[in-house]
Amino acid sequence: MAFRPSLLLSAALIVAAPSTFAQERAPYEQEAREIYKNVVETRSARGQENVPEVVDYLVGVLKDAGFEDGDIEVSDYDNNGEATQGMVVWYRAEEATEEPIVLLAHMDVVDALAKDWVLDPYTLTEEDGYFFGRGTADNKYGVTSLVSTFIRLKEEGFEPNRDLVMVLSGDEETGMVSTRAQAKWVDETVKPAFILNADAGGVSLGPKGDAMTYGVQGAEKTYATFELTVTNPGGHSSAPRKDNAIYELADALKKIEAYKFPVRSSELTRASLDAAGRRRLDKLGNAMRTFAEDPTNEGAIEILRDDPSTVGQIGTTCIATMLRAGHAENALPQSATATVNCRIFPGVGIEETEERLKEVVGNEDVKFELISDLVESPESGLRDDVLEAINAALEARGLDIPVIPHMSAGGTDGMHYRNLGYDTYGVSGFAAKQNDVNAHGLNERMLVSSFYDGLDHFYVMIKHLAS
Repeated sequence: MAFRPSLLLSAALIVAAPSTFAQERAPYEQEAREIYKNVVETRSARGQENVPEVVDYLVGVLKDAGFEDGDIEVSDYDNNGEATQGMVVWYRAEEATEEPIVLLAHMDVVDALAKDWVLDPYTLTEEDGYFFGRGTADNKYGVTSLVSTFIRLKEEGFEPNRDLVMVLSGDEETGMVSTRAQAKWVDETVKPAFILNADAGGVSLGPKGDAMTYGVQGAEKTYATFELTVTNPGGHSSAPRKDNAIYELADALKKIEAYKFPVRSSELTRASLDAAGRRRLDKLGNAMRTFAEDPTNEGAIEILRDDPSTVGQIGTTCIATMLRAGHAENALPQSATATVNCRIFPGVGIEETEERLKEVVGNEDVKFELISDLVESPESGLRDDVLEAINAALEARGLDIPVIPHMSAGGTDGMHYRNLGYDTYGVSGFAAKQNDVNAHGLNERMLVSSFYDGLDHFYVMIKHLAS
């Protein structure tokens, strides 16, 4: 992403800048920003074991707002030897006349290395109209939105006609151990009418910041990770062998890089691309519309494959993400391993994908191991009451834009709830321009205006669905 020179200001100069925040923002907005700051500045990434710190903080602010001990449940989980936690918060109806609603977000983040960022990833920095920091988008904004909304409703004395159950997971970005356990608990204990997920969906903004569409995540691609390993006896680096493990692995990865999986589409993905394409007047928009009408059009396929925002919408993708090899600089490598992450189009399946990768590599010495626990989930049809609530929230923001169900190329907690038979919808209040957020990448950011504009989103939706 491009940054203005002012981003190179030191953190000290940014902190020293005078603030008129308190005079400009309503109390609930100030409270939300304080929550956002605290959760973003807690490094709740794999290897840090700081999720309990996020939990402790959130429990404190919720109790200060009037939630009691019996409304909050904290659970410990072991994610492959690393401690994490999940939490559940009940906003109880005195006399429930409708089935509960479960609301999801996750407290963990993909780690960020400060040396690679322009600004400290674990300091919430407001600069150039953006909030910068790891998790500002994925998914500390979701956590902030749900927690601040529960607090706002509690402080107003809102009395829902159904139980509202906020479920925050602690390892969505890694093993999803907490997610799986929480989904099982929800299925056995809560039995909700449906699930709302704050980790997906939202408003798509045009290049000038104008709202174009609202996306509802109604399906997800299957997440699967393989390790590809090559081994041989190795030896001294002064006596090279022909069968070098690193070179063999590199050859396999280059073949995977060059391979394009077959084009796929569904009624949901075609409708989503068509609607999104009608809001664009550029080459990409035309390709979206063309593909929706004719999924075999080679010109449209090439354009969609070249754009990171659309390549995952038209088929399976597999990409190398990690490498490890060798044991000494003066020794031939005895092993070389690459991590290849796949996002598999619904209906394709893990076995077919693995077999296709093996065919592409064409080398039996490259060993494949599936290291993720596969979850394939169905599509969720959009309920009328949820659609009405979304439209009410958009109207409250002054937005008159189409609501479009779509498939997410990434994976979220929602897949585990869909897999248990619950309609699950990604309906974040988030708003962003295309390719502007950089979640999981360097200098993750969120528009300041979108942060505040989205704070009413779940507030309005909940009042619409639980009154």
